[in-house]
Amino acid sequence: MTIRHAGISIGKIRRRRGPNPKMFGERLNKATAVVRNIHFKFIAGIPARVYLRIISLGGKNVKLVAAIISLAVSLFPAALLAQGPKPSTLAELAVYNGPDREQLLVTGAKKEGKIVWYTALAGGSYRDLARAFEAKYGVPVEAYRGASRDLIAKVLAESQAKKYLMDVAESSPPLLMLMRAMKRLTPFSVPHLAKFSADAKEEAGKSTVFWATDRESYMGFAYNKQKLPAAAVPKNYDGLLNSGLKGRMAMVTTDTGSRTVGAMLRTKGEEFLKKLHAQEITMHSVSGQAMNDMIIAGEVEASPTIFRNHALVAAEKGAPVAWVPMDIVPASAGSAGLSSYAPHPHAAVLFIDFLFSPDGQKILESYRYGSAVKDYGFKRWYIEKGMSIEQLERESDRWEKWLRELGRK
Repeated sequence: MTIRHAGISIGKIRRRRGPNPKMFGERLNKATAVVRNIHFKFIAGIPARVYLRIISLGGKNVKLVAAIISLAVSLFPAALLAQGPKPSTLAELAVYNGPDREQLLVTGAKKEGKIVWYTALAGGSYRDLARAFEAKYGVPVEAYRGASRDLIAKVLAESQAKKYLMDVAESSPPLLMLMRAMKRLTPFSVPHLAKFSADAKEEAGKSTVFWATDRESYMGFAYNKQKLPAAAVPKNYDGLLNSGLKGRMAMVTTDTGSRTVGAMLRTKGEEFLKKLHAQEITMHSVSGQAMNDMIIAGEVEASPTIFRNHALVAAEKGAPVAWVPMDIVPASAGSAGLSSYAPHPHAAVLFIDFLFSPDGQKILESYRYGSAVKDYGFKRWYIEKGMSIEQLERESDRWEKWLRELGRK
C-alpha cells in the first residue's frame, strides 16, 4: 500500500505518529520537497508504513530522510516499479520506455508466437534480418516480401476484407503514407531513433513517429570504367551536358528514372532538361539493378539512374563499375511502421526496436544500404518528405512526363 493509496489521510497519519502533529507535518513536507528536488520518481511506490518509519528515523535531519529514501529506491527499483500497471495494448507498448522494456516485449512476443512482417527488401537482406531476430529473441518471423505496389495492393485487400495479418510494414514511404491516411499506423517511440535526422522521421507528435527510415538507397551516376573516358565522367548535373557523353547514356523508365528527373527539375529546372534531351539518351524498361548489370557488361556505358549500393557491391566483386553522386542524391528510403491492427503487439514493437538497433542496422549496411545516421559526403533528397499522397501523385506525373520527353527522338 502506498501513501497515495493508503486509504487514510495525511492528517490522520500525523495524529497517530507523535505528540506534535504540526512539527511532524512540517518535517514530512520538507522531506518530500527535498526528495522531489533530487528528481526522485518512485516516492509513491514506497509502502506508507515504511515511509513513515523513515521519517521517524530521520528526525529533524531532512537531508538524511531524503538520502534514506533514495537508497531504498536504488536497492529495490524492481519492487517499486512493480507497483504500477504494465502496458499491454499496442499503443501503450509502442511508447513505453521503462527499464524493463525489452524484457517485457520479449516475454509477450514469445507468448504471441510470431511476428508477421511485410517488406520490400530484396535478396538476402530480409532473410538475414529475420534469422538474426529469431536467434536473438527466439520469436519466429513470418515475412512476406513484395514490391511496394504489391504490398499496397495486399494492404488494401486486407482492409476491405477486414482481415488484418500484418504487424510491421517496411517499404518505401508511399505505402506508409497510404496506411497513415487509412489510420492504420500506430505512432511509436524507439530509443535508437534519437540519433536519426529529422528528415528520416515522420513525426507524429509527443516524441513519437508514424515511421522512420531504416535503410536508404541513393540514386546517382554510374559508368563502365573500361568504356567511358575519365574526362567524360561528370561531377554534377551540368556535367551530363558534356559532349563526350552524347549518345553514351541510358536511363530506366521505372520510378527510379522519374525520380532522377525530379531531382534534376528540383535543382536545375526545365531548361536544363531541354538541353539534356540533345544528349540522345536511350530509355530501357528495366530495373535499376538490371541497368547496372548492363553497364558492367558494356551494353550501356553510363547512366544517371543507378543505385549506389548496386554499384558498390558489384565493384567489390571486381566489376568495372564506379558510382558518382550528383548535385543532390535522391534517397529511396525504406521505412518501417507499426500496423494499428497488429495481431502480435509485443512482437511488433520488439521487431521495430530491432530494425533500428545497431544489430539491425549493421545487417542492412552489410548489403551496402545507407544509414540515416551517417554522412556520406553528399546532399540527400528525401523525395516524399513533406508531401501528401495527392501532392506526390501530381509531382510523379510531372516527372514521368519529362522522362518521356527525354526519350523522344
